[in-house]
Amino acid sequence: MNSTKRALISVFDKRGVKELAKELVDLGFQLISTGGTARYLEEAGLEVEKVEDLTGFPEILGGRVKTLHPKIHAGLLARDLPEDRKQLEQLGISPIDLVVVNLYPFQETVSRPGVTLAEALEQIDIGGVTLIRAAAKNFSRVAVVVNPDRYQEVLEELREKGEVSLKTRFSLAREAFWHTANYDRVISEYFHEISLEDEGELSGSPERSKFPERFLLPLVKLQDLRYGENPHQEAAFYREEPLSWGIVSFQKLQGKELSFNNILDLEAAFQIASEFAEPAAVVIKHNTPSGVACDSRLSVAFRKAFQADAVAAYGGIVGLNKTVDDETAEALTENFLEAVVAPAYSEAALKVLEKRKNLRLISLGELPMKQIFYRNFKQVSGGFLVQDPDFVENDLQKLWEISKVVTKREPSSDEWEDLLFAWIVVRHVFSNGIVVARGKETLGIGNGQVSRIAAARIALEKAGEKAKGAVLASDGFLPFPDTVELAAEFGVTAIIQPGGSIRDQEVITAADAKGLAMVFTGKRHFRH
Repeated sequence: MNSTKRALISVFDKRGVKELAKELVDLGFQLISTGGTARYLEEAGLEVEKVEDLTGFPEILGGRVKTLHPKIHAGLLARDLPEDRKQLEQLGISPIDLVVVNLYPFQETVSRPGVTLAEALEQIDIGGVTLIRAAAKNFSRVAVVVNPDRYQEVLEELREKGEVSLKTRFSLAREAFWHTANYDRVISEYFHEISLEDEGELSGSPERSKFPERFLLPLVKLQDLRYGENPHQEAAFYREEPLSWGIVSFQKLQGKELSFNNILDLEAAFQIASEFAEPAAVVIKHNTPSGVACDSRLSVAFRKAFQADAVAAYGGIVGLNKTVDDETAEALTENFLEAVVAPAYSEAALKVLEKRKNLRLISLGELPMKQIFYRNFKQVSGGFLVQDPDFVENDLQKLWEISKVVTKREPSSDEWEDLLFAWIVVRHVFSNGIVVARGKETLGIGNGQVSRIAAARIALEKAGEKAKGAVLASDGFLPFPDTVELAAEFGVTAIIQPGGSIRDQEVITAADAKGLAMVFTGKRHFRH
C-alpha cells in the first residue's frame, strides 16, 4: 500500500491533540481532519488535508455528514491483501493507518438541567462512531485511539518501532469498542428515560424516569481479588463507567492488598462517617458498625468508637471523615486493625502509621456530606432489584420537620442531639436494628435479629450501666410495649422510631408510664 502514513484526526475533546499531531507530522504522517479540528490544527501551524478536499464532497446538513464517504471508509476498512490494494489503486483511494477520534459529549449534555430533546439529539455522534468501529474492526492494519491518555503510548511505539504493534492495536480496538458501546448505552438509557407525546416536545425539556424500561450497567475491572467472601470463591472488583466518587476511587497508601470483605467493610465505614459534619469515627466488623462516635477531636471520636465494643472492634475496619492527624494516628496504632479509610492523612500521621506496615491505609479525598447515588442495586438470581438510595435527615432542623413528639414529655436539647445521632446510625444497621447512644457515642448496637425485642436486648445489654440517661433508636416501628419497658429498666430516657404500628397507642402509653420521651419520624429505615 501507499508508503506515506496517514492519520485521520477528528476530536471534540482536544486535550493533547495538538502535541500529538505535531509529533505525527515529525514522524512522517500526513494529517486528515474535519471542520473544527482542522481549524484548530491549522492555527497551531500544521498542514492538514480537510476531509471535504479528500472526498471532493462538502460537509452538509450543518455538519451532520462529514466523513461518511467511501474514500474515508474504504481507506480504513481495506485489508493488507493484494485484491484490496488493487481495488484501492483502481479507485484512487489511499489507505488510512491511524484514527484519532472522540465523540460529541452526549452524556455531559443530557446531564445539564433543562436540556431540550432537540439539543440532546444534536449531540448524538454518527460519523465519529462509524470511524471508530471501522478502524477497530480493521485493527490488523489500523490503529484507533479514542482516549487522550494513550497518545504517548502510541507515539512511543511509533518512535521506537516505526509502527504501532499488533498487540497495542488490539488493545486500542478493545477500548474503542467499549467506548462506542458505552456511548450507545448512554443514548439508549436517555431514550428509555423520557417519553414523547407529540412533535412539539422536541423543543421541550422532557422529564426523565428514574427507572427506565431498559438499561445497561457499564463496568470496568479495577483488579482481580485473591478470593471472594471465602477462599474457595473467585472474585474481582469493578467500577462503573464513567468513574465516579466513592470507594472505587480509593488510593491505597500502604498495607496488604485489599480483600473482597475489606472492600465491603470500607464501603460501610465510609458511608457512615460521611454522614457527619463534625469529626466522626466508625468501626466496622462484618459489614456492621460495632461503634460510632463524634467529638471535636478526631482521635477522641476514634477511641470512643473503638471502646463502644472493644471486643468486636478487634481486627475491625475504621472509617474517619476528617484528615488523619498524628494524634489520631497514634490512637490507631494502639489496636489491631485491618484497614482505615479517610479523606487524607497528614505527613506526620503517615510517619506514625508506618509502624503498622500491614495496616491498609485508604484515602478517598474529600467526602461529600450527602451520598447521592442514582440507583441502588441488589442482585437476585436472574436479575436485580433497583431502588432509590435511603437517605436520612442528618441535621436537627430536618429531623424536627419530619418528626412528632407523641409522649407527654418532650426530649431535652441533649436528648434531641443524641436522638439525631442514633437515628443516623441505625439506618446503617441490618434489620431488625436498635442503637443505644449517649453523648454522640454508640453504647450498644443490636442488629440482624428476627425480633425487635431480641435486637433491643442485645443493644441494651451491651450498653449496660451506661444506658442510664441514654436514648434508643429503632429502624422500624415498635410492635409491642416490651421494648419500651426493657429500655426503661436499663435507664433509657428517650426513644426515636418510625411509628405506624397498630399498637402505637399501647407503646406511647407505656412510654408515658415510664416517663420516657418518644419521637415518631414517620420513616422506616430497614436494611437487608
